[in-house]
Amino acid sequence: MPEKKETKPEEKKDEKKEEKAAPKDNLVVTKHSVKIGGKVIKYTVTTGTMVLKEEVNDKEKDAEIEKPRAQIFFTAYTMDGVRDKTKRPITFSFNGGPGSSSVWLHMGVLGPRRVVLTDDGEMPPPPFKLTDNQYSILDDTDLVFIDPMSTGFSRPVEGEKSKEWHTFTKDIASVGDFIRLYTTRYNRWLSPKFLAGESYGTTRSAGLSGYLQDRHGMLLNGLILISAVLDFTTIDFNLNNDLPYILFVPAYAATAWYHGKLNFKAPLETVLKEAEEFAMGEYATALLKGASLTPEERASVVEKLSRYTGISQEFIQRSDLRILDQHYFKELLRERGKTVGRLDSRYTGIDRIGVTATPEYDPLFAQVNGPYTAAFNDYIRSELKFETDTPYEILSEKVWMQWSYGYFENQYVNVAETLRSAMHFNKYLKVFVANGYYDLGTPYFATEYTFDHLGLDESLRKNISMSYYEAGHMMYVHMPSLKSLKKDMTKFIKDAS
Repeated sequence: MPEKKETKPEEKKDEKKEEKAAPKDNLVVTKHSVKIGGKVIKYTVTTGTMVLKEEVNDKEKDAEIEKPRAQIFFTAYTMDGVRDKTKRPITFSFNGGPGSSSVWLHMGVLGPRRVVLTDDGEMPPPPFKLTDNQYSILDDTDLVFIDPMSTGFSRPVEGEKSKEWHTFTKDIASVGDFIRLYTTRYNRWLSPKFLAGESYGTTRSAGLSGYLQDRHGMLLNGLILISAVLDFTTIDFNLNNDLPYILFVPAYAATAWYHGKLNFKAPLETVLKEAEEFAMGEYATALLKGASLTPEERASVVEKLSRYTGISQEFIQRSDLRILDQHYFKELLRERGKTVGRLDSRYTGIDRIGVTATPEYDPLFAQVNGPYTAAFNDYIRSELKFETDTPYEILSEKVWMQWSYGYFENQYVNVAETLRSAMHFNKYLKVFVANGYYDLGTPYFATEYTFDHLGLDESLRKNISMSYYEAGHMMYVHMPSLKSLKKDMTKFIKDAS
C-alpha cells in the first residue's frame, strides 16, 4: 500500500474564491493658465473617474454596507490661489439628451478651452483645433463637468448593468449623489453652488434642485438653464395636445424671417411680437374651437399662420391648421431642396430626395459633432493626461433608446413643480434662462409659457431672469451670442452669490 503523502497547511488550496479588488478612483491632476477678460487665470484641472457607492443590505452580515456601483467621469477646474473657498462659487455642469456627455457646455462655452468653429458656428475644414476660451466663466466660478452614466467615460462597475441608471429618477439620484460626494471630498459645502444644464440638462437641473435639497440638505444659489425644457407638454406634439402647435409659432416666424420666407418686411423684434400675439390670441382660440370654427374664422387663421410661418396656405389647410415641427423642418425650404435644423434653424441640410415628410439629419449636429469629438479626445489625453482605451461616448443612442420616464407614467414629464417647490423652500434660489430665437427643439416661447405657469409666489418672480440670442439651441456656437452669454452669466453668478 503506497504511503499517504501529508499535505502541509500552506500547500492546501483555498476553497474560497479570491475577492476581486475593489474599484478605485482614477484621477489625474494638471496645472494650466488662461487669459479671460485681459486677466491671466491660473487653475488646476482634476479629471478622471470617481467611484460612486450605494448603501445596500448584506444578507450574510445582516448589515448595511457601501457597495461600489458606478465610476463617474468628471473634469473639475479650480482657480489657484483661492484662500477662502466660502467666497468662491462652484458650478456643476452637464448636458442633456438624455444620453449626452457634458462636452458641449464644457468645450463650447463654460470651460477655459474652446472648440474652434467659424464666427457663425460653421464647421471648419478638418483637422480641427482648440483655442483658449476668453469667454469662459472660470474667472467667476470653479467648474465641475459631469458625465452621467453611459456617457463620456462613465460606466457601471463590473457586475452592474448600466440600464438601471437610464431612468429619470436614477439619473437625478446618481448625479445628485456625485455632487454631494465631490462637495464633501473637496470641502465645498460652504461655497456658493450653481447648476448649469442645457436642454434635458435643464430638466435634470430642476429635478436636482429638489433632490439635493430633500436628500442631502444642500441648498443652491442658482440654476443656469440653457435652452430649457421643464414641462414636456409644451414640446410633445400629439393629437390630444395643441399646446406645442401654439408655442412653436414665434420660433417658426423667426426661422421664416431669417430665410427670407415672409411676404412682408419688418425687424425680427416686430415679427416676433406679432407672431406671439397671434399665437396666444386668435390661433389658440381657433384650435380650442376645433370643428366649431366658422369658415370665415378658419380662413383668417390659415392666412395669418401662413403669413408668420412661411408655410403655404394649402399645406396648412391639409394639416388641419397644425404645423408639426418635423414637417416644418422639411416644408419651409422644400422648393430650394433644403431642410432647416431643429437645434438651430439658421442651418440648412440636404436630403437624398425632397419629397419625404421628415429630414434625414439635423444640420447643426452635422456642424459640431466632428469638431467636438476630435477636439475633446485629443484634449483629454494630450493636455489633461488622462489615458484610457474606453471610447468617450459623446452622445449615446443606447441611453436614449433605453430611457424610462416611468415616474411620469400616463402624464407628460414635468419638473416645473419641483423647481417651484425648491424656490418656495429656498427663497434665495435664483434662475437664469438663456433662449435662442432659432431653437426649434426647446423654443423660447414654450419656455416663457412654462415660467408664466410656474405658480411662483409674486415675491419670488424677481428671482428669474431671461436672456435671448440670435442663434439656436447651442447659441454659444455663434460668436456674438457667446460674448453676450458670457456677460449675462457673469452678472447672474455675481448677483446670486
